[in-house]
Amino acid sequence: MEKHMKKIIFGLWLLLGVQAAMAQTPEVALFRLDQVRLSPSPFLNAQQVDMTYMKAMEVDRLLAPYMLEAGVDWAADRYPNWENTGLDGHIGGHYLSALAMMYASTGDAEMKRRMDYMVEQLAMAQAKNGNGYVGGIPGGMAMWEEIGQGEIDAGGFSLNQKWVPLYNIHKIYAGLRDAYLIGGNAQAKEVLLDLTDWFYELTKGLTDEQFQQMLVSEHGGLNEVFADVAAITGEAKYLELAKKMSHEWLLEPLEEQEDKLTGMHANTQIPKVIGFQRVAQEGDLAEWQEAADFFWHTVVENRTVAIGGNSVREHFHPEDDFSPMVSSNQGPETCNTYNMLRLSEQLFMSNPQAEYVDFFERGLYNHILSSQHPEKGGFVYFTPMRPEHYRVYSQPQQGFWCCVGSGLENHAKYGEFIYAHSEEELYINLFIPSELNWEEKGMVLTQTNNFPEEPQSVFTFEMDKARKMPVKLRYPSWVAEGALQVSVNGRPFEVNASPSSYITINRKWKDGDRLEVKLPMEMQWEQLPDGSDWGAFVYGPIVLAAMEGSDDMPGLFADDSRMGHVASGRMIPLSETPVLLAEGTRPADLAVPSSHPLQFELAAVDARENSFTLRPFYQVHDARYQIYWPVSKPDQVAARRKAIGAKDEVMLALERATVDQVATGEQQPESDHFFKGQHTLSGNTDGYFWRSTSDWFSYELKNPNGEGKKLRLVFPARVEGNPFEILINGALFQEVVLKDQEGVSQEVDYVLPEALQDEEKLVVEFRAKEGQSTERIYDVRLMK
Repeated sequence: MEKHMKKIIFGLWLLLGVQAAMAQTPEVALFRLDQVRLSPSPFLNAQQVDMTYMKAMEVDRLLAPYMLEAGVDWAADRYPNWENTGLDGHIGGHYLSALAMMYASTGDAEMKRRMDYMVEQLAMAQAKNGNGYVGGIPGGMAMWEEIGQGEIDAGGFSLNQKWVPLYNIHKIYAGLRDAYLIGGNAQAKEVLLDLTDWFYELTKGLTDEQFQQMLVSEHGGLNEVFADVAAITGEAKYLELAKKMSHEWLLEPLEEQEDKLTGMHANTQIPKVIGFQRVAQEGDLAEWQEAADFFWHTVVENRTVAIGGNSVREHFHPEDDFSPMVSSNQGPETCNTYNMLRLSEQLFMSNPQAEYVDFFERGLYNHILSSQHPEKGGFVYFTPMRPEHYRVYSQPQQGFWCCVGSGLENHAKYGEFIYAHSEEELYINLFIPSELNWEEKGMVLTQTNNFPEEPQSVFTFEMDKARKMPVKLRYPSWVAEGALQVSVNGRPFEVNASPSSYITINRKWKDGDRLEVKLPMEMQWEQLPDGSDWGAFVYGPIVLAAMEGSDDMPGLFADDSRMGHVASGRMIPLSETPVLLAEGTRPADLAVPSSHPLQFELAAVDARENSFTLRPFYQVHDARYQIYWPVSKPDQVAARRKAIGAKDEVMLALERATVDQVATGEQQPESDHFFKGQHTLSGNTDGYFWRSTSDWFSYELKNPNGEGKKLRLVFPARVEGNPFEILINGALFQEVVLKDQEGVSQEVDYVLPEALQDEEKLVVEFRAKEGQSTERIYDVRLMK
């Protein structure tokens, strides 16, 4: 018990997890958020904008799903969007975490008041339920009873016909944990433990096979939370529950150092791996630690773009083909980077290497900081890498996507990874203006800078008494070998380290000591990971982008529609993309410094305009932009444009002819079209997502203005030949029997009768016959 109390005091909170480091590795922890205060910088501004957004949200509406499910008389209505269409309550959990983080980061009394109020009301709902359960899932009590009895029907984003209920309930577990460990709310601990005991009792009769069947459905980081509960209580049963809630389908290939991520839903997997790491920390499982580290390296090195994000349309695409990344309007998802940064922190605590911080810094400046509007607030779901496209921002009363939930947290916890410590050592990780109060050492450290505009930082020590202490200062990967300069009290300090490592300054620090570091930055040209002739300009750790106008950006601030998080405005054809002209010149040399800090003028561009100005991407808002640029020799521009535009023109023509479309087997497209079904399967084969069923499944397609004239379905070229039926709005539409065709897929168009063409909503249902599976369906599209 003493061991666990020490961990909690030493910094067990949220994303950091307990500092229980792996055997034979240093014990490193992060400081509590209330020990670090931000100073003026873009990060402090983002924190304040986030708090304003949080105060605009109505706590009672966020609580409504929990209270109404418990049968509590509650006046407030649920929020719209994802909060009243099946994922009810998930934002409430994120919001509780964000309140705890923001209160710890700022000391703001309103944040504490709201946090305490939420915990009180959740405790009331839990007491009304009478069994320890509290959740906002519509009809959740009956569903959980089915699960407890072993009746499990799991799909990738459904469980017993509910929209990812395990993922949903993970958010309130995490919120309660954070309210206790970060916000200091003791009642949250009691609600958390009662909720954990409820789940433990519910599932204790399930076999290991039934657990794994249940985990087919997206379940967030429940294994992480249960490992945290084990650390809080010291009870082994919760660690065993955490192990049972760890998905072997993902874990086993990672233990074998095998990358089988292509086609997987990215943000389903990353929280699982955070959980593997937490279980490794608590259970001293070296093989799970290695699996998590292998995953991190695989994603960071092979599947990540310049801003630190990954995935297209929420899924990992082939690591040797990043063409979807530059063609899709659904680029890296903010939630993915939120979780990859959390994983980086966890791995750092077990093995404090600078490479984890290098990646963290890249993602923090270029994806997380850029994902919130710096003046109006609002959070970004997808950040397209498609040239000349744009992002969409949420509004506090309308958009309730997953990235709103993680976004509320992102900008409330910027102080968490600037510094770290062991029992005796201080780690300086990030160059963000801030003040650290290390009470145990009688030390206040103030970091002052105008980074990245000025590539240096100064650290001033206030000590209650002189103390000998190793200070480990990060040598960033982006500073050249031998270029880093360090001085202590104006005297040069010999740097005997290399990029992506730490310099150790071991001396007796006195009150008033001054540590200064100069961080020369260079321009780098960073190609896409597949080695194709597309690249981004990166200056030091800062990704640069060009602003390219603000025409035709519908939904810039999204409404509450199910697809409102997607930037659906016109996609500029890739054949019109500005091309860099480079022959005998490094692309990096085409960016010429201007008179403004961190701004560069692009030379030698074949485009509609004569010049482009590059600036930090986190400063680009309310505009179309370009991060990635194709490169060509001057005499090959026409051929280059033709090559990058050929496939794109086909896609754009198809989009223009489409009224509504469902990418089957992909989570958000299916959820946004109100997927329902029983005994269905989904997967990815040869790069195609698909869904089939031995019973039935359906989608709801929109047909505004009666534009839809035919239904186009895409199937594999090689089929089973089993008969199945298509129903529309409950009536038989087609009986289907397919034959093999040449190629990799086959398209079939079915003309809608005139009566259906006038319907504004078409519920398309696929129904198996005689217990035989339907064909695998790749795509469902309503065409003009």
